[in-house]
Amino acid sequence: MKDSWRFSERELTFLQQVLDSGQVGGMAGTANQSFENAFAKKAGAKFAITFNSGTSTLHAALHAVGVRSGDEVIMPALTVIANLQVVLAQQAVPVFADIDEVSFNICPTSVRSLVTEKTKAIMIVPLYGAACDFDAFLDLSRETGIPIINDAAQAPFLTHKGQPISSLFDITSFSFDATKHMTTGDGGIITANSESSAQLVRKFGCLGYRDLAADNGRIRVNKDIFQNPEYSRHDDLGLNYRMSEFQAAVGLAQLEKIDAFIQLRSEIASNYYDIVAGSNMLMPQSQHFVPDHSYWTFACRLVAPDVTWVEFRRKFIESGGSGIYAAWRLLYQEELFRSGRWKSHAEDRYENYQLTPCNVAEEIQPQLMQFPLNQRSLSAACSDLDALDATLRYFS
Repeated sequence: MKDSWRFSERELTFLQQVLDSGQVGGMAGTANQSFENAFAKKAGAKFAITFNSGTSTLHAALHAVGVRSGDEVIMPALTVIANLQVVLAQQAVPVFADIDEVSFNICPTSVRSLVTEKTKAIMIVPLYGAACDFDAFLDLSRETGIPIINDAAQAPFLTHKGQPISSLFDITSFSFDATKHMTTGDGGIITANSESSAQLVRKFGCLGYRDLAADNGRIRVNKDIFQNPEYSRHDDLGLNYRMSEFQAAVGLAQLEKIDAFIQLRSEIASNYYDIVAGSNMLMPQSQHFVPDHSYWTFACRLVAPDVTWVEFRRKFIESGGSGIYAAWRLLYQEELFRSGRWKSHAEDRYENYQLTPCNVAEEIQPQLMQFPLNQRSLSAACSDLDALDATLRYFS
């Protein structure tokens, strides 16, 4: 097994159980149910609903909080394109908030300034695994009644003041793609704390089947009912976003290892912090809310005026490093947005659209450097750690 540090006999055991059961679809099998129950318990949430991706989870979340055509959704300008795409899929209006210059996370002050009577939801993103100013967003939600969708794709089992973040918000979204702390290859999950939200989320992810419940995605359990010609199956809008039983089986095994995965990333990140401490070239992502960080990646700003991003990366690789990832372009700087193609499915909704530039994000995005933390061990990360140390000494 190539990635034996990440996958083991446990995944094979659970996969074999699915094969032996003969029930490989999520509407009849038990692996999804088991995975959901285990995840909800660990995440400190009342409900969990599996999905085929961390993008479909966000789409379902928008549906569940009532985002419809023409509604406004506030999101950080610096985040993955999925946050924008699902808003457009609902024919809603994207509103881009600026970020904090030291945490790189969505700025509550910027969000407040953008709230209007059309604001239907606010998406927050604990970027790179670092906690947002959750208290500020909870206060804002209480004051305005605007629901918060917490996109914790990069922050599994993050805590805030000792509380799991899934317990703070009604809806929190997670991703299980191959780059994440735990993976099912592709996949995602939503935690919810109200029965109504959980049921809406589940129905949206499974074609709007009438009999789906907040805590149960199985509907093919009574053939006398399901096979009857008078049986009315669908009573709500929904798409086919289900997670397969095979993915859920892998998820169960991965969930057993998640604490070790997060701990390893934290140990590697700690070594990065030691290397950049006192550096006048790299400004690491601030730990405003120590120890509230789950370390999807170790992120820094390159603030050396005489060294370009490309020069720094080139020297890092020459020194034995594996590479450095840049941050995404800001959502409104992507070709999709600049070309106007984002309007193509609902041009009338966006006819008078006005973009508010995000000055802090525009300054920071070109400076950001992301150092991967998904190595098999601390020793496996040493080549990158040594390369960073050598690169900083070279340019000092």
